[in-house]
Amino acid sequence: MAKRDYYEVLGVGRDAADADLKKAYRRLAMKFHPDRNDGDASAEDRFKEVKEAFEVLSDQRKRATYDQRGHAGLDPAGGQQGGAGFGDIFDSVFGDIFGNGGGRSGARAYRGADLRYDLEMSLEEAVRGAEVKIRIATLVPCETCEGHGSRTKSAPETCTICNGLGQVRMQQGFFSVQQACPTCRGRGKVVRDPCGACGGVGKARGHKTIAVKVPAGVDNGDRIRLSGEGEPGQSGGPSGDLYVSVMVREHAIFDREGSDLKSEVPIDFVTAALGGELEVPTLDGRVVLKIPPETQSGKMFRLRGKGVRSVRGGPVGDLICRVTLETPVNLTRPQKDLLRGFGESLDGQSARHSPRASTWLNGVKKFFEDMKFP
Repeated sequence: MAKRDYYEVLGVGRDAADADLKKAYRRLAMKFHPDRNDGDASAEDRFKEVKEAFEVLSDQRKRATYDQRGHAGLDPAGGQQGGAGFGDIFDSVFGDIFGNGGGRSGARAYRGADLRYDLEMSLEEAVRGAEVKIRIATLVPCETCEGHGSRTKSAPETCTICNGLGQVRMQQGFFSVQQACPTCRGRGKVVRDPCGACGGVGKARGHKTIAVKVPAGVDNGDRIRLSGEGEPGQSGGPSGDLYVSVMVREHAIFDREGSDLKSEVPIDFVTAALGGELEVPTLDGRVVLKIPPETQSGKMFRLRGKGVRSVRGGPVGDLICRVTLETPVNLTRPQKDLLRGFGESLDGQSARHSPRASTWLNGVKKFFEDMKFP
């Protein structure tokens, strides 16, 4: 019996894209699948015909040959083009539904879990960078069985349920669903005499010490990723990563905002009134801050380049000093008398010597004058 045209079998045009071929194959394969048409020989023949057509047209080289020469240009073995069987074609198209490769790829490898560690640092360490050693809790080889998982330290045996594949197929109606083997838990291997300490896993909870290089300029909340330092993987899977989260302790003098440092500098009222010089600290040492006469409390002074260079790059920030006027305390009687005399000398001259206070008082006075009481 002559073979039908492959494009006709799939119900697509000769210019059909790969996605159209796959869509048509899905629909027809589900319709004529033997599990869905038990005992129907015609449906089984149609299924084989659909599979053969898709096998040829989904292969670019075979499709080009077929377009040029038809069935005569293909291997006379027919449905065995390239040696692929039903399972290979069916799983390649339906693998996202029924599992990858129908269990042919062996036990599935699992990536290890990621870990997190909160690293507390001083401001100086965060700004300059540091190398610190941290101790983290993680899975380590079991000391009792030395990582073998067996009391006798013998090698694990191939699981007889899944034949080492780590996966089994469960029949659900006309679907064949793939899942992890319940005996070996997807590992493909079983330990016949499991270690009492680790239960045959070969790993146990422990600790390990890691040296962490903290780059200069990190800030609160920054994370450092150490690839492969997380939990070990399973069945040959890669280890997870370790994320070190930076937590900068509060500083007694400085607050950080981005690349800038901020500091409050208390000054006495004599220096504020007459001016002077103050030594202020920076992360690089001391510098002299010049206070001009008649400096008001809250005035900001910016020291260029005395801040931080961010780990993300850019210029070095500034140190911003905010001066705050400190009222004298624990005054002696003579000192109080001097202040009273100073205050009396200013009597009637508030507008000249305290312009801000005078302006504020005038505003308050006008407010009450304009207020209408019921």
